[in-house]
Amino acid sequence: MAETVPLSLDQVPAIDRKYRIQWEEAQECYVLLFPEGLIKLNGSAGEIMKRVNGTSSIADITADCEKSFKQPDLEQDVIAFLEIAHERGWIGIK
Repeated sequence: MAETVPLSLDQVPAIDRKYRIQWEEAQECYVLLFPEGLIKLNGSAGEIMKRVNGTSSIADITADCEKSFKQPDLEQDVIAFLEIAHERGWIGIK
């Protein structure tokens, strides 16, 4: 697992190579697939992770979530989730 590091809006997250995100109809949610299995993501986690593409900054991801859900002030929630995802090794930071 990666070290816990505070993230900032200008950083660019990317899903680690050993994971792949996809919508799983049977689970009715987004999942992270990896060779040993899958990780079922809750609704907000799936919405954030599907925006992690290795080119969008955390600020871009936050803005897109706020626009899509017509919900302001999601910055802290997005950062908090991405810090957990980074700590668990699901994402890397460029």
